[in-house]
Amino acid sequence: MTIIKAIPILRIFDYKKAIEFYIDWLGFKINWEHTFDDNTPVYLEIEKDGLIIHLSEHHGDGTPGTNVFVWCNGVEEFQKEIINKKYKYNKPGLEKTFYGSLAVKVIDPFHNQIIFNEKIKESK
Repeated sequence: MTIIKAIPILRIFDYKKAIEFYIDWLGFKINWEHTFDDNTPVYLEIEKDGLIIHLSEHHGDGTPGTNVFVWCNGVEEFQKEIINKKYKYNKPGLEKTFYGSLAVKVIDPFHNQIIFNEKIKESK
């Protein structure tokens, strides 16, 4: 077996709030979205800098309160960028973790969390 990519599925309950959080604030883009008809839940794929996440309004497609751990670079710049957008529901800080990273944790309106982590470079 060769694993190509893991894609977390996060449960959402309100399409407009999800768009406000993930697209408008965090800067993801929508790759595609699907509904079976006008009165059914939405399922969509979003992406930012290589991170792909699926968001689903479908019952059983995820549990609110899921945590997604992401290794990345540029955490400080990302934190400044989102703070400057003045999203009133979330103002994440920078945290030095016990496992040697600088982290920014964001919590979506459905209690899912994404923790963006960057390894702290050790000085010699």
